[in-house]
Order: sequence, then structure tokens, then C-alpha cells
Amino acid sequence: MDLYLSRDLLLLAVNGFKLLANGEEVKQGVTQDVSAIRHCLALSRLLNKEAITSVKLKHKTDPYLDDFITYVGDIVKLDQDGSYTTNFINDIKQKSDFGVGSNLLSAGVATHSTQSVQNYPKKANKGLIVIDDYEFSLANDYLNKLKEKYDFSRVGFSFLIWLNRFNKFSENDREPRALFDKLIEYVKQEYPSDLADLIAYSDSNDFVEYLKDLSSLLSESEFDLTSLFEVKKQDYETILRSSNSGTVAVLSKPFLLLAGISGTGKTRFVREQAKTSGQFAETYCLTSVRPDWHEPSDLLGYISRLNGAAEYITTDVLQFIAKAWRAIADSGLTVEVQECEDLGKRLVVSGERAVLEQALPYWLCLDEMNLAPVEQYFADYLSVLETREWCWNGYSFTYSCDALLKPATIKEVANKEKLRKVLGFDGEQYDALWADICQYGLGIPFNLLVAGTVNMDETTHGFSRKVIDRALSFDFGAFFPNDYNDFFTPTSCNKRLSYPIWSNASKADVDYEVDNEGGVKVNVGAETVDFLDQVNTVLKSTPFELAFRALNELLLAVASSQPKDDLTLKAVWDDFMMCKVLPRIEGDTDKLTTSDGKALLVELNTVLAAQLAPIWLASDTDEANQRPDLYREKIVADGATDKEKVLRIPCRSKAKLQWMSERLASATFTSFWP
Repeated sequence: MDLYLSRDLLLLAVNGFKLLANGEEVKQGVTQDVSAIRHCLALSRLLNKEAITSVKLKHKTDPYLDDFITYVGDIVKLDQDGSYTTNFINDIKQKSDFGVGSNLLSAGVATHSTQSVQNYPKKANKGLIVIDDYEFSLANDYLNKLKEKYDFSRVGFSFLIWLNRFNKFSENDREPRALFDKLIEYVKQEYPSDLADLIAYSDSNDFVEYLKDLSSLLSESEFDLTSLFEVKKQDYETILRSSNSGTVAVLSKPFLLLAGISGTGKTRFVREQAKTSGQFAETYCLTSVRPDWHEPSDLLGYISRLNGAAEYITTDVLQFIAKAWRAIADSGLTVEVQECEDLGKRLVVSGERAVLEQALPYWLCLDEMNLAPVEQYFADYLSVLETREWCWNGYSFTYSCDALLKPATIKEVANKEKLRKVLGFDGEQYDALWADICQYGLGIPFNLLVAGTVNMDETTHGFSRKVIDRALSFDFGAFFPNDYNDFFTPTSCNKRLSYPIWSNASKADVDYEVDNEGGVKVNVGAETVDFLDQVNTVLKSTPFELAFRALNELLLAVASSQPKDDLTLKAVWDDFMMCKVLPRIEGDTDKLTTSDGKALLVELNTVLAAQLAPIWLASDTDEANQRPDLYREKIVADGATDKEKVLRIPCRSKAKLQWMSERLASATFTSFWP
């Protein structure tokens, strides 16, 4: 009969791992140090197996990269479904490459090694691995560092047990000394002899002493290893439940304008979105815009010298932005200064897609946003918004943007420690991050979503195209209608909105095929480019002509939605018209005339009728040809399929274009806004 290491024995090993963090909960800064051990052990095993001294780990085509990831998994995995521990102590995650991409290959360690040889972890006194242009080798003194800096003299038995956690044993191995020999046999078979000796630093007598109070050594069956991490696993599962409650819609822009009549629930909508995180108080900030706001300092704060020394007066908004940055730093992603091509050094977030998905959206609601001129008090945000840059390499990413709070401004502050405390960076785990912020400034965090609620009436300011072009403009009543019949017993619900993960898109990002209504394969990217070209043909030589930014925005919308069929693709186009194109169109009959003298709205109607067929022609009862709602879904019973959740609706831009045309005919002037 096959036997396995018992839960009691493995729990003993896990408790021993706590010595790696001096018995404390692992925090940022310590995590990388501790988790670096997994890469060190995997690399030593790989080099030992292949009888080589270094290995290239850069591209998926590199012959040893898959082996390296497999070896890391053998060290950290908890089951066959992808769950693994990042630090052997209290952190459980789930992804395909066991964190190799986010923790090592894209964490600013390997990615910038072309400039200089790097140690990993970066602290010189703890560097276990040397990286030179993605060429990985063990540090000459890595064994001494494991012994002295990581205290392997006290945790060696923990690793000896842990590395054997999936291995099978027999009845002959029940006696402690026999078990010790079996454990040693495996480690010496897989790892370099000097490392194996370090892991098993003593002999069977010490092992017996180590186990003297243990009730059982072997078990008749395997069990859920995640149960060894009970405290943290509960938190992890709570996060998973909250993040998976409802379908997620990835936005293409982090700035939303919610326009509609008073009382439709625009502010409540933002509140409900924040509640889906399960951490409402942490992820929501409501700021009421004042009519006297006319410059960015009203929103982000300013330097005051009333007391002689320069002091930065912060705002709730700036403190909330800082809170979003701390959430990123605490999520397991790497935040550090990197040299960016053509941009110089800036603060960069790097990591892996699976870790990114655990970073919660932070919702800033600017209530009654247009009570003051948006172009004035929101100017700095709008400018920096355009500098956001996402770069993807497989499942690994980097994110950066220009500074919103400029480093020159921070340098003026006399008491930087006071500012640090006000912004919440006073914990020692933020020492390095705060030093970088002081030198390179504080940009827009990728997890920040800004939603401005808007009432368009005689008491408010209108929007310039500068604002509209940088936002997703929602006619709130069209996207989230107030259905009286649905009020008490709702049949649909809003999807959870999440932050964008792209800043630029190309045809290549959407270069795949779907079936159209006739069953013919169509290329999503090519069809999307052609659609916008047809629309822009009508708009050319008018004030509403679209530039390259519009194409990028549309491709981003397609990439974010990933339509799997033609109706969904046309739904993306339909919403793009509603959010990005039609909001720019306003004026009288003279202004709304094409270059060849035709009525612009009529010509646009003709183009859209052809490009958006069949959803343009679908009646209210023709659900088969109606488009899916990308922001709402049906409320269905547990266990329902994704197809059953889809909410079908009529074409939005058709109704809006008809409304704008009727308004032009009756009032000789029209606009998108109600």
C-alpha cells in the first residue's frame, strides 16, 4: 500500500518555515526574499540535472524555460490545479507558471539585466542568483547565504520534508530513521550534493529528536495541502468569491462620464460597483465637485508657505490615489523604478496576469462633475491619462505613466515625512516605494477608475472634445435604464466593471475570426478597421472627423470585450458609437452638413444601417438578431450557462441617432446629451 507524509508532519514543516520571516506574517519586501528560495532551489536542480553552470530564461522558445517552471512548481505547488504557496508560510495563489513571470522574469530583475549584472533578490547580502542579460546562474556564495541569511540550519528539516510532500512511501518507512533516509535519498537524487547536505545538515538522531512529539509520520492517503494555510486560505477564498460574483466587463478607458437626468442612480451605480470588491470602505471615494474649482490644485492639493516652510496640503482625492498605489504594492506586484525606452526612468509596476487580476478596482466618484469647468480643474489628470503605457510579453506586463504629483513639487516640501504619513506610506514596507515616489513622482495607478456623474442642464458646464475624447461617455438612461416594472423584482443586473489592461492596441491584437450571420468567417480586426473607416468617410472635413486616437480606442474596446461572434462584435461597435463618436456631434443644420452638402445624420444613419446589420434591423421581439448587452446580464439561477445569462437588447446607436435627428428637426439644433 502506498503511503504519504502525514498532515501533522507537513504542518510541522510549514510552522518551521515561519523562521524565514522571524515568525511574523510575511510582508512586502520580505516576500521576495523568502520566495526567492523557490527559484534558487529550482535553478540549482535544473543546472544539476543538465550538468550546466548557467541557463538562458527569456523567451518561451528557450529550451529550459518550461523545465525551470516545472521545477519551481515541484517546490511550491499545493495541488494539481495550480494552487501554490509564494512564500511557504501564508500566501496561496493560483496561476499557470507559479509566479515565475511576475516574481522573476518581469519583476525588473531580469528585464534590465542588459545594463548590468543583477542579483536576485536585489539585496546584495541576500542575492542567491546572478542574472546577466537573462542568463541565470547561482551566486558563488549562495550556499553560505542560504545558511547564514536564510537560517537553513534551523529550516533545513522543513525543506527536507516539504520537497517530499508528493512522494510515495511504504510500510518500511514508518520508522523515523528509515523515513529520514528515504527523504534524503530523494533530495540527493534531485539536487546538487552540497545543497542536499545543507538541507539535511544533520543526521537521523537529530531528525528523531525533531519528531519526538509527533503522533504520526505517514498517512494512507493524500490530502488538501492548502489546509496547512488555513488562516490565509480563508481570506484568499473570500477574495475569489467576491471577484467571481458576476461577470466582469473590462473597460477600455479608466475615465467614465455618467450623464443623465437627476435621480437615475448614477452615484449609486458607482457605489454598487465599489461594493462588488467586498472592501467598499477601502475602494470607494466620493468627492463633490464645487462650482469654484478652476485649477488642478482644487482636486489634487497644493504647496502652502503660510507657516514659512513649504507644506503640501493634500486632498481626499490625492489620499485615495495614494491608497490605490499602496494596494498595488501590497498585491504581490513589483513597484520599482525602471529605465523605459525613450522615456527615461519612471515608476513601473510589473507582474503577471494572474496576480494583476487580484488587484481590486478603486472607484473615485466625482459627483456633479460639470458644476465647474472640467478642462480647468481636471487638466493635469487628462494630460497624464494619455501617458499610461501597458506593455505585455505573454502573461507578464509592465505599467507606467507620467507623474501626477510631480517630483519637483515633492522636493519643495520641507517635511517630507509628514507628507509621507498623510499619504499612508509611513509603514517600513513602503520605505523603498516612498523613496522612489520622492524622486520620480506619483502617477495614476492602473487600478484607479474615475467616474464623473453629470447632469446636463442650464446650471452646468458643457464638455469640450478634449474631455470627451479621453472618456467613455455613457448616456446613463440608455445603458442602465430605469425600468419601473423591474424595480421591485429585478430580472437583470449590472456586470462588474474592471480597469483597462491595455493602453494601445493594433489590428494584430484582434487578429482572429468569428462567424457572421451568414456563417462566413470574418476577421475581427479587419472588419473593425473597415467599420470605422466607413463611419469616418461621413465625418471627413467636418468638425467631428476622427483621428488615429479613435481607431486605437475602438481596437481597445474590441480587445477588452474579446467578442466570440459577429453579434457581439457589432455590439462593441454600437457601444463605441454611443460612448465615443455620437457624444462629439452637436450643432445646427449648417454645422451638421457633410463636405458634399448632405445631411450628416442622414448619411451616418445609412452607413450604420449597413455596417450594423442585422442588429440595426432587429425588432424589439427579434431576440435572435438583437445585440447582447455588454454591461448588464440576466439574473438567472445558480448553475446557469454563460449563454443563458446574456441579455439581448435593441441597437443603442439607432435609437440615439433617431432621437438626435428628431431634435434637430424640431429645434434646429441637436446634441448627444439629453
